Amino acid sequence: MTMSHRRTIPLRPGLDLEVREAGTGGSPVLVLHGGPGPSGIAPLIDHLAPEHTVLAPTHPGWDATPRPGDLDSVPALAAAYLDLLGHLGLNDVTVIGTSFGGWVATQTVLDDREGRISRLVLMDAVGPVIPGRQITMPAGPPAPVPQGGPPAPAMAAMRAYAGPAMADPGMLPRLSTVTCPVLVLWGADDAVVTPDFGRAYAAAFPHARFELIPGAGHLPIREEPEAVFTRLDSFLTPRARATGR
Repeated sequence: MTMSHRRTIPLRPGLDLEVREAGTGGSPVLVLHGGPGPSGIAPLIDHLAPEHTVLAPTHPGWDATPRPGDLDSVPALAAAYLDLLGHLGLNDVTVIGTSFGGWVATQTVLDDREGRISRLVLMDAVGPVIPGRQITMPAGPPAPVPQGGPPAPAMAAMRAYAGPAMADPGMLPRLSTVTCPVLVLWGADDAVVTPDFGRAYAAAFPHARFELIPGAGHLPIREEPEAVFTRLDSFLTPRARATGR
């Protein structure tokens, strides 16, 4: 198990972020969780920590953390994470988001006016409206989900951020402005957001590659972690070599 610690970072009056930190060096990675909460991305943090400095905030509203009233949209949450990067003085950041966290990750890149983010990784992400490709919300939490799935407070927080449509109709055209490299990983058997949704998502970025994870559904980091790590490492390693690491 990777050594890590949690700390509370005060970003502004009324907003304290709970952040898990791991790793002792290497380029920074911001990992944004989906509906299952921080526990759902634990394997990813453990994998990245030996080579990177990993930050994994808890979205306010999950795990009994308070959600300020002004954090009422995905852009507002993305702005908080850009404030976090600025507060810590981080640059050359890779942002990784899974499911709902992928939406937040994409919004964070779109709003990154200071150029702090250098790479984006999406895993079975939601966010844009893809014509002809609907999100199919399951009757219950997708399985397997740690501890039985998102508790009611987390689901309420997600609805507050995402709105009733669980999508941003204006996002897709804006993806053409993203200049950094993007890796889009998708569970081949995802029934919530299908691979065709993922392919269209990836195609909207100028510099993206799309890769399927065979045998995985909506949570490939839990279902097929080694396949995810192989593809993720191949995306991250060339840049590390180029910088002499």
